[in-house]
Amino acid sequence: MKKYKLTLIASVIMSATLSQAVTASSHREAPNVTRMPTIDSTDFYSFNSYEAGRGEYVTLIANYIPLQDAYGGPNYFAMDPAATYDIHIDSDGDAVEDITFSFNFSQMLGNDNAGIALMVGPEGEQKSVGVPLKNVGKITADNQGAANFSEKYTVKMTSGPMRTGTTADVTNMDTGGTNFRKPLDYIGTKSFGSAAEYKTYADSFVYSAAIPGCDAPAKVFVGQRKDAFTVNLGKVFDLVNFVPVEGDSARGNGDGEGFPGGITQSSMNDDLADKNVTSIAIEVPKSCLIGEGNGVIGSWTSASLPQARILNPNASFDSTEVNGGAMTQVSRLGSPLVNELVIGLADKDKFSTSHPSNDGQFIDYVTHPTLPELLNILFKDAVNTRLGADLETLAPTNFPRTDLIAAFLTGVEGVNQQSIVTGSEMLRLSTIIPAKPASEQSAFGVAGDDLAGFPNGRRPGDDVVDIALRVVMGALCHDIPVNGVPTNLGFCAPEDASVGNAAFTDGAPSDASMTGTSFPYLAMPLPGSE
Repeated sequence: MKKYKLTLIASVIMSATLSQAVTASSHREAPNVTRMPTIDSTDFYSFNSYEAGRGEYVTLIANYIPLQDAYGGPNYFAMDPAATYDIHIDSDGDAVEDITFSFNFSQMLGNDNAGIALMVGPEGEQKSVGVPLKNVGKITADNQGAANFSEKYTVKMTSGPMRTGTTADVTNMDTGGTNFRKPLDYIGTKSFGSAAEYKTYADSFVYSAAIPGCDAPAKVFVGQRKDAFTVNLGKVFDLVNFVPVEGDSARGNGDGEGFPGGITQSSMNDDLADKNVTSIAIEVPKSCLIGEGNGVIGSWTSASLPQARILNPNASFDSTEVNGGAMTQVSRLGSPLVNELVIGLADKDKFSTSHPSNDGQFIDYVTHPTLPELLNILFKDAVNTRLGADLETLAPTNFPRTDLIAAFLTGVEGVNQQSIVTGSEMLRLSTIIPAKPASEQSAFGVAGDDLAGFPNGRRPGDDVVDIALRVVMGALCHDIPVNGVPTNLGFCAPEDASVGNAAFTDGAPSDASMTGTSFPYLAMPLPGSE
């Protein structure tokens, strides 16, 4: 396998914009979107497919509807039929989309949209009464007659800027039409049987798709999945209510010989361990995404709603509201947790509605990030006391933070920097660096000497919380392994980051063994009952 070596960046475009410096998962990230969970983008993944035989494909996954409890009946988690869910690809680096895949959903009741009804009452006085549930019996891949609710969707591809480009339908190659169907959520084992039976059912909703202008077929899936993201969510947002440094001598050793009092790895630290999410996944041939660029693509997801929504005072299943006006972006996500922990509270909704080409307005949040200062305020005295040290600050002192701009904003030359370098918040992925099989992936991505991982795109098993904590606290000022050789990238010096080589962690482990190894990659959802 060809070795790829990081090239030191001699200069960084200082007009660059919002950094992905703190990257984890985006759940309820802005005040406005918390009121609209169906269009809240929780995670976005972009990676070279590592399923055997799919090395010439890129997988893009946009997750929506956060923090789903598996038992969340009777209505569970449907997509918003008034919304448009988009996945954008910038092929050349000008921070403007060159390709957009747009997903629009519609809903139907069972029994030809009349709803399944039961005859109730004694003979001669019976009435046909609609049932309140989304299913009335067991559902299988071969027999879905007991389903009382279904969703279908269309996919359109726009070539060029989303508002002015050329739009065409993505075709369902399995049916010959333009409609695709979404499986019901995993209500429980009585409704669907075992996890293996639900997998057979859900797999029947993975479709081959014809992309306009693309010779090879794509794959498409939309449906409920187990949330792949792991995070110590409650304690992180409670002013980091734990010591965020590895308490073992090495990750998972269980010897307690790391930082005194530091948190250790445990699935009990993952507050999302029992949560599902809704995934929009598409796998596309690389050749159909790279355009005339250098093989590095930028990507992000967004969700939009009509400007006007008038509620129907006499609502019915088919008519709960009237929508009108231009479609308006409400949610946006490239690298996650940017809006939660980088953008100031007053600007969170502004970021959600902004376009990458306008990210310059958020530059101060990047060059002078507040998270390191908050961690310094919370932990400096305790660290000095525990270690008998006299550190002046735990926060990096290299301002502006060129290490963050280079690593997360513009891409790294020789790895994931595009042919045009425009600072903007998106995931950048080199389609040239080959994927690694799941068994060979490092959860620490590039920082773990695995150039196929984050921040070169993002895979489901990349531990982006730990990576982000370390990078924001100055890890790139210290040596990182490059092809097995400790290397300083030249962005800053070790003395600029007094604790930059510490093993920062939230204690919620993540790796590729916790997800799937084939499209759509994320694991089967948890059942509502067993």
